[in-house]
Amino acid sequence: MDLKLLTFLVVGATFALYIGIAIWSKASSTKEFYVAGTGVHPIANGMATAADWMSAASFISMAGLIAFLGYDASVYLMGWTGGYVLLALLLAPYLRKFGKFTVSEFIGERYYSKAARMVAVLCLIVASITYVIGQMKGVGVAFGRFLEVDFHTGVVVGMAIVFVYAVLGGMKGITYTQIAQYCVLIFAYTVPAIFIALNLTGNPIPQLGLGSNMADGSGMALLDKLDMIVTDLGFAAYTAQKWSTLNMVLLTLSLMIGTAGLPHVIMRFFTVPRVADARTSAGWALVFIAILYTTAPAVGAMARLNLMNTIQSGPVGAADGNLVYADRPTWFKNWETTGLLQFEDKNGDGRVQYYNDKDEAFAAKAASFGWNGNEMVKVDRDIMVLANPEIAGLPNWVIALVAAGGLAAALSTAAGLLLAISTAVSHDVIKGMISPDISEKKELLASRLSMAGAILVAGYLGMNPPGFAAQVVALAFGLAASSIFPALMMGIFNKNMDDKGAIVGMLVGLFSTLIYIFWFKGWFFVPGTEMAANTPDNWFMGISPEAFGAVGAMLNFLAAYVVSKVTPPPPEHIQHLVEDIRVPMGAVKAARDH
Repeated sequence: MDLKLLTFLVVGATFALYIGIAIWSKASSTKEFYVAGTGVHPIANGMATAADWMSAASFISMAGLIAFLGYDASVYLMGWTGGYVLLALLLAPYLRKFGKFTVSEFIGERYYSKAARMVAVLCLIVASITYVIGQMKGVGVAFGRFLEVDFHTGVVVGMAIVFVYAVLGGMKGITYTQIAQYCVLIFAYTVPAIFIALNLTGNPIPQLGLGSNMADGSGMALLDKLDMIVTDLGFAAYTAQKWSTLNMVLLTLSLMIGTAGLPHVIMRFFTVPRVADARTSAGWALVFIAILYTTAPAVGAMARLNLMNTIQSGPVGAADGNLVYADRPTWFKNWETTGLLQFEDKNGDGRVQYYNDKDEAFAAKAASFGWNGNEMVKVDRDIMVLANPEIAGLPNWVIALVAAGGLAAALSTAAGLLLAISTAVSHDVIKGMISPDISEKKELLASRLSMAGAILVAGYLGMNPPGFAAQVVALAFGLAASSIFPALMMGIFNKNMDDKGAIVGMLVGLFSTLIYIFWFKGWFFVPGTEMAANTPDNWFMGISPEAFGAVGAMLNFLAAYVVSKVTPPPPEHIQHLVEDIRVPMGAVKAARDH
């Protein structure tokens, strides 16, 4: 069957499933819209949380980062999974016990301040909007290729789909939709990985195939073969560390505490019936996430190897060693139509030269071959997972399945983020501050209108993203790490932290991180100079913008501590409230019985 028709059928069937679930589980109250009526089973919530978590960055972009960064990209695996351990141990059960709908509501109540609640809303919206940009980028990439439309049209189609099922169902509809989306995305991720691992190594388990020998009879290990190919073309060894150790540590920490501070993830733990279920949900989420995250390193390495083998078919510098552009494979032509893969014949030989022309030593060597610069002028990293089955020559049904999985990953997280944004606007701002007496019906309408507005903003920004999906998401994690996580931690574990300390801390963390990101992403400079600013040589102490969230969090903690020492302590009832949050429910019941 034709790939386009097959893709329409597979993707269309999954979308029909999502919309059907949304209609079946339409929210009829604010409690169902915000927290799914607090009746979700822990295992189901763990699966929904995994889908909420495994966004376009995880499904589409993370393996792309691994493909091009190699060893250094392991920080994304460690940071994003490690954050769930922090969330399960330090935040989820205590926030569930507090019993509020939103993170901002917790901060407002804990710090006995509407101002603190408003600052939390600001932090939440900034982090969530940044995060959702990455999802819309992933939607545009997937739709652009498989509907054979341009990237911007792909984003618009994705916006329409999210609008239907997220605005209609709220958290109740999103929860059950995300369970279906998890099943789709994990099947779509692992099936191609098994096929490709078999093709390259003869081992059907991708995790083991990554450390196996090639099946081509060379006797070389897959990673050794990849190292040889990339270094022959002037790139750094795939398995070598390229970033500074300081940057890797800070980026891992930023991703970890950013995970624990992301409001759309934390909201999922308000949907279970009991406090103990919140911790159980986090454990199940880790199990479901691990299936994809342990597969991603193999997918990334194999995608890079397949790409290099396609373009470089012989010895470096050999007259017949490069791909003849006129004979380029179908997958190459397909991705060129999206604008995410671009070739420029700089020396007019009709062949594709793909090498590191930034390496001065190899550039001189390349000149002796008659090469005149890297001719693959654009290889968007976000295409690697979606293109990998095509590059490997897998059946059309596998390619269509990957398209459905990529869209499921992007849409599931986008829906969760948009719900977090709309809840902050309707519940925290409108009901919490502007109109406390608003009826439930009007609040539900405000929630849906807020989500519709957030979809429009996210779609526009998704059409003009500041980087690859995973890079944009990493920036969002840095913002959550520097602003929301410290306020939650101090709110739970420091009964002497007052409202003024929390407010100053959140603002210091948020704006220090924003300024660093804007400065070193080049957005304070003349347009077009972004890459000049965003280089390791220009970063402060070699700390990348994606890693600065950990520094921002430290500044947040420090500022909050200093201010709390020179201002009056919290009221006594607030201090008792903080102590009660940390007392297990069983201990409370035992004390009452006694």
